[in-house]
Amino acid sequence: MLPTFVIGLREGLEASLIVGIVAGFLGRQGRRDALRQVWLGVVAAVLICIVVGVVLEIISADLPQAEQEGLETVIGLFAVAMVTYMVMWMRKHSRDLKGELEGQAGAALARGSATALVVMAFLAVLREGFETAVFLLAAFQASTSPLLAGSGALIGVVLAVVLGYGIYKGGVRLNLSKFFRITGVVLVVVAAGLVMTAFHTAHEAGWVNFGQQRVADLSWLVLPGTPVSSLVTGVLGIQPYPVLIEVVAWFVYLVPLMVYLLWPQGGPARRVPAEEPSPASAG
Repeated sequence: MLPTFVIGLREGLEASLIVGIVAGFLGRQGRRDALRQVWLGVVAAVLICIVVGVVLEIISADLPQAEQEGLETVIGLFAVAMVTYMVMWMRKHSRDLKGELEGQAGAALARGSATALVVMAFLAVLREGFETAVFLLAAFQASTSPLLAGSGALIGVVLAVVLGYGIYKGGVRLNLSKFFRITGVVLVVVAAGLVMTAFHTAHEAGWVNFGQQRVADLSWLVLPGTPVSSLVTGVLGIQPYPVLIEVVAWFVYLVPLMVYLLWPQGGPARRVPAEEPSPASAG
């Protein structure tokens, strides 16, 4: 439940911020016609992402066992690649995210192009929704309780929408840099679990047959149907009998990315120096 909650919260809040800023600009400009198009675009993007997720799940369920394991491996690695890019991009841009978005929206309105803002909102929701669909699908496949996983995602998205609306209205103050760093840490741990699960399913698919030496017996800890099993397998991706390649892949992914994420960022924001008076104006 925790991984899907964090996914829904983080992705939902990013999309909510973008849509909220766009809606605020259009509202202040009195462009109700364009605002209606924004909401239609948001709904269309959400529906497209739901369809993509359902289609992927149907395709996966109808495949033979080996091919199903192979598809789960591909989906899992794709989800890992997306969350890695998202975490690295957000670490770089989170401090100035709101200002950058407002600048882009203001530039679009200055050009007299409300259509650009509609497209911006549509693509933002489509991108975040697609990332969420793929990542949640991978998390569902690794989870021992799809119902809890789905509930976590729903709660996360609802909370993200509430927070996004509060930020849009000005009643909620949120340190976005700290928020995205904390959720980034959780997502890196979840993604490391997906890496381990991907190597496990890759072996089941017959793709990875090396490094299969068993390194531990955790069957006493990872008991199917227990809360501990949900945490250890569903969140951390650790199997009852982890093998060498899975453990190595977990550490190789987790350690460098966690160091990058938690490494202190550069000094204070750069200050623009004051303009020196021209010779003509001197004296």
